Amino acid sequence: MPTAAQGAGRSFFRTLKREEIYLQDYQTCEQAEARTGFIEEVYNRKRLHSSLSYRPPGEFEHLFAAGVID
Repeated sequence: MPTAAQGAGRSFFRTLKREEIYLQDYQTCEQAEARTGFIEEVYNRKRLHSSLSYRPPGEFEHLFAAGVID
């Protein structure tokens, strides 16, 4: 039985593949490695997260700090 952490990891990698890797035509491993910034640029900052009421993390943090959501 997978743990919650394993499930979260699987979900993350499934999203990474679907939203970045499968959409590109990498010619080398170096090209793929150069795009690891996708995680910070898009997944962590811009992408809507169901666990955050479909808000990007930055917006959620701002609203939480302002006491708008709990």
